[in-house]
Amino acid sequence: MAAVEGRELVFGLDIGTRSIVGTVGYKDGTRFHVVAQREKEHETRAMLDGQIHDIGKVGTTIAEVKNLLEQDLGKKLTQVCIAAAGRVLRTVTTSVEYTYGMEKEIVSEDIYALDTMGVEQAYEEFTRDNDTDMQFYCVGYTAMRYYLNGYPIGNLEGHKARTAGVDLIATFLPDDVVDGLYKAVGVAGLQVANLTLEPIAAIQVAIPEKFRMLNLALVDVGAGTSDISITREGAITAYGMIPVAGDSLTDILVQHCLVDFETAEQIKRSIGAQETIEYTDIMGLPQTIGAGEAQELLRENIYSMTKEVADCIRELNGEKPVSAVFVVGGGGMIPGYTQALAEQLGIAKERVAIRGEDVMQAISFDVVNARKDSLMVTPIGICLSYYEQSNNFIFVAFNDQRVKLYDNGRLSVVEAAIAAGFPNENLFPKRGAAVEYTVDGKSHMIRGEQGEAAVITVNGQEGDIHTRIQNGDKVVLVPSTAGEAAHPLLEKLPEMAQQVHITVSGIQILLPRQAYVNGERQLGFYEIQNGDEIRIQNWYTVEQVAQYADIPLQGHILVNDAPAKADTKVYEGFDVRFEPGGDEEGESEELGSPEPASWEDLEEDNEEPDEDFSDPFRAQGNGAGSKQNRDEAAGTQDGIRQLQVAVNQQPVTLRGKKAYVFVDIFDFYEFDLGNSQGRSIVTLLNGRPAQHFEELHDGDDIKIYWTV
Repeated sequence: MAAVEGRELVFGLDIGTRSIVGTVGYKDGTRFHVVAQREKEHETRAMLDGQIHDIGKVGTTIAEVKNLLEQDLGKKLTQVCIAAAGRVLRTVTTSVEYTYGMEKEIVSEDIYALDTMGVEQAYEEFTRDNDTDMQFYCVGYTAMRYYLNGYPIGNLEGHKARTAGVDLIATFLPDDVVDGLYKAVGVAGLQVANLTLEPIAAIQVAIPEKFRMLNLALVDVGAGTSDISITREGAITAYGMIPVAGDSLTDILVQHCLVDFETAEQIKRSIGAQETIEYTDIMGLPQTIGAGEAQELLRENIYSMTKEVADCIRELNGEKPVSAVFVVGGGGMIPGYTQALAEQLGIAKERVAIRGEDVMQAISFDVVNARKDSLMVTPIGICLSYYEQSNNFIFVAFNDQRVKLYDNGRLSVVEAAIAAGFPNENLFPKRGAAVEYTVDGKSHMIRGEQGEAAVITVNGQEGDIHTRIQNGDKVVLVPSTAGEAAHPLLEKLPEMAQQVHITVSGIQILLPRQAYVNGERQLGFYEIQNGDEIRIQNWYTVEQVAQYADIPLQGHILVNDAPAKADTKVYEGFDVRFEPGGDEEGESEELGSPEPASWEDLEEDNEEPDEDFSDPFRAQGNGAGSKQNRDEAAGTQDGIRQLQVAVNQQPVTLRGKKAYVFVDIFDFYEFDLGNSQGRSIVTLLNGRPAQHFEELHDGDDIKIYWTV
């Protein structure tokens, strides 16, 4: 608000169905000083039943009122307090309590925070129970009763408390009502500083707190709506509205007198002031009508209108009449209205009265020829509501989408994201797909990589989801990303790290553990798939040991000094010896080739993993298994032969052994197993999937490549 002579000015605007009334003033202690007031009627019926129908025309009229006030003040007005009529009004009554960490003295900020907590809870309850597709917003609230450490109290401020609570009534209206008001004042170049409900504003002036112990009703009769509020036991307990008011009476005079709406409105206003009313009909002919005749024309409609008001009062008051009714607003000034309402409620006619200047004892009018009748109650109340509660909406641009938010004083980016329907999962970084598998019957999971967090800027500056936002801010949010999916390799399993230590002919060698995936033996570069069942084998057969050590499987075989065969199992720490002797041909026939290991043969080894991922074959010294001895064996031992095969259409010669199996290819053909270029490796022998220990023959066609 603008400041005049050190005072903070409040601009209140009553946007009514028939006219717009602007009031500017300031509060000094308990008194409110009115320093300017202006009124202008709509030139057309741009509003009906409290609802804006033509935003542009209403905005133009608001601008005219604003300009007149600015001329009176010599100051620019940029912010305004407004009130909404109770069209399609919904209310929620709720209770909240806040517990402090330790006893503390309550200050005004604590009370505001408590009220805000109540409003937020009421909104959550309303959203949960709302049975329509319409979007509603809270346009006002009233604290019915406060609690100090569980006991009712009139004012929390200054008291020491461990807990503070409030019973609160919050009022909600549809988005189209609220949005229309904001757009109309925007046309006039104004921003909304506070939004309240018309009956909340009117009660600020019409029913002082000292009267609210009584069971009273306030009826604000405008042109299009009649807004109602109820007080009892020191609190405002209910709000309501009926979409019938003064314009329904004017419409009857339009038809009877054959005049335009403006002329009929002048006739209605003259009923209580003139015996005979003169006017000109639409034919241009001068006419007259007696005040009594006009009043009789309206009698039936007045009774119908007051019956609806009385029924609403009873409903809001627990199906009981109130003790007295105060009437404000221009529509209630028609002669006969208060008497008819008293009859409909069944109370004495003296207990239904129009409230005007008599309730403005705390108002100072620092303006010449100030208007002080019941029409000014609501505009002044709108100004006073600014001091009682801060209730407003803000608009922000979220990824170029216009978003409206209820301003609770601590809005951040995350509230804007929620209001815009931005998916919650796109706010936070996401992991790539995980892979779940079992190792020796135990479940394991490898998580994917963590993705990138959402990138947020507010007005071009870097922010996060907690960055505070204000009206007009521009928020840009780039969604978070998902990380790389998990691609675990068999050789990276901790269970595969521990090697098998055995001694072969006096030389200690290290053998990698063997893995079977879904029943098939796989090499270390196999990429584990979701759902794989993996068994780790911690033993070798004698024949497999001989293949790794490049030792011919012949002569006498001893395992731990006991005679053994090709399929004898060799475990950690075993000693294997190959000694010459016997019929080589018969011995080979006796040894034979072992059958593939069954699942029952695969045994669990719980030794701590060794993080050594070096070559699967290691030899200590220069024994039979060393690289030097293997090279020498290629040209010195009987039966050694060469094998010519094609690998990926390239000729490859295998040397140094009597027989060759498929995995021997990797000793003679350069293929980088450590640099993954896909999800798994395809191995084909003569066009079909190869077995790793399948024997090779001269002329075999082999293909090895990565696949995605």
